[in-house]
Amino acid sequence: MFMLAACTLSAVLLSIPWLVPHTGALALVAFVPLLFADYACDAMGARRFFPYHFYTFVLWNTLTTFWVCNATVGGGIFAILANSAQMSLVWALFRLSKRRLSGVVPYIFLAAMWIAWEARYFDVEISWPWLVLGNAFAASTRSIQWYEYTGTLGGSLWIWLTNLGIFGLLSSLASGRWYGWNRVARSCSFIAVVLVLAGPLVLSKRIYDRYVPVSEGKLDVLIAQPNLDPYEKFESLPQSAQTERLLSLYEKGLSASEDSSEVLLLAPETFTSDVVLNRVDSSATVRRFKRFLSSHPGKSMLFGASAVELYDGAQAPSLCARPYGDGWYVSRNCAMLIDSLPGAQTFYKSKLVVGVELTPYPRIFVPVDNFLSDLFGLYSLMGRCEGQDKPSVLYCGDVPIGTAICYESVYGEYCTGYVKAGAEAIAVITNDAWWGDTPGYRQHMSYSRLRAIELRRDIARCANTGISCFINQRGDVVSSTPWWEQAVLEGSLDLNSRQTFFVRNGDMVGRISTLVFLLLAVLLVVRFIVPRR
Repeated sequence: MFMLAACTLSAVLLSIPWLVPHTGALALVAFVPLLFADYACDAMGARRFFPYHFYTFVLWNTLTTFWVCNATVGGGIFAILANSAQMSLVWALFRLSKRRLSGVVPYIFLAAMWIAWEARYFDVEISWPWLVLGNAFAASTRSIQWYEYTGTLGGSLWIWLTNLGIFGLLSSLASGRWYGWNRVARSCSFIAVVLVLAGPLVLSKRIYDRYVPVSEGKLDVLIAQPNLDPYEKFESLPQSAQTERLLSLYEKGLSASEDSSEVLLLAPETFTSDVVLNRVDSSATVRRFKRFLSSHPGKSMLFGASAVELYDGAQAPSLCARPYGDGWYVSRNCAMLIDSLPGAQTFYKSKLVVGVELTPYPRIFVPVDNFLSDLFGLYSLMGRCEGQDKPSVLYCGDVPIGTAICYESVYGEYCTGYVKAGAEAIAVITNDAWWGDTPGYRQHMSYSRLRAIELRRDIARCANTGISCFINQRGDVVSSTPWWEQAVLEGSLDLNSRQTFFVRNGDMVGRISTLVFLLLAVLLVVRFIVPRR
């Protein structure tokens, strides 16, 4: 009963930071009950702890990401169980390591292995890094201003160091080892835990208080939140009606005394689906936008489009291409920036949602998808979008802007690519309405605050139904819209061309943790192979 209660407590403590704002500090003690349950299992000589830690991770994943089931029940259940299974695998290897490694080494192995797994999880094709531990502070950004040096995995490291430090102190007290240490050892261990716990908080406050926003110019932005029900949007509401709703919001937001000052009009992800990239100006939506922009000098528009690119020839240009007449087409989820002149700048979303947009490992799963689609008489069971190899920028006048499309804003090191490409400000365009009024859209918005700190860039975020907002370089939400309301939001972005340590050097915490994990893994293998004397 104790072990079940302890595991439940850990799952709840891990979940609260994703559900309740300003509670990130709970993650600093959340693993302590689970560690004690593991400790009790060993003390009682019980062999099977897997059901307990798997239960912990399933409960944590369910409490925080149940809302995925609102969009896809099968996908939501798969995400919860697959993510939990990977976490449990890490814990199972930790328990295995305790058979051959002694002292604190297995716990170092656990922390390094967990962070190495998180680092790798950002890069694999079937990727769901929503519950990376460092994301626990997404709504507690004043505590983690040092993410500009470490990135999100620095938060994961802080969580593990604090949990293991507190567990070490409490377990030594419970076992009586504490009283066998001399006074200096007791004092040093206690001070070390306090420093690990409080040091990053003090450092963050110092950085926050002393940080002066960089402003190498300004870009005025007008965000329109059209509040389109996505099920109505893609099934019954004509595109022309959606377009007029969006433009009416811009009309309200633009000054009555129209001038030619440069303003970027920002619209959500996948706003239209009538764009052929080979002939952009044939789109009715694009033509309507350009007529609107021609009557508003100095204005540009950045919006999302579900687009296709056409190819001629008998041979498919890629594995994910689909036949079209005598040729082929490739689907793109893209951001487009236009003004009143012909043509458009485009950026293709690279971090695609598995299943909905992406067929992972296409050499294996595209033939399987084709077979099943033919068998059941369906068009396709999985998405076939293709992205671009690395981030690039779009130019509003002379201002380079990095545009993260929806899910891309979850990937910290990936987003450094926008800054390396020259982005002086960041736009995030998304459509979070699939999940309904659940924690999902609030969690997603808060991750943009982490990107603002890591990159030290102002962010303009446009969501179809909310939350649309402006975020400054310290991760503060300057202004925002309500959820599920038509709204227009006006603001300006401070431009910054400087690069943070995290942008220049990438995910050092992940790389170092991976190295430590691999070295300890080799040691563990050697210990299993070489008989103990």
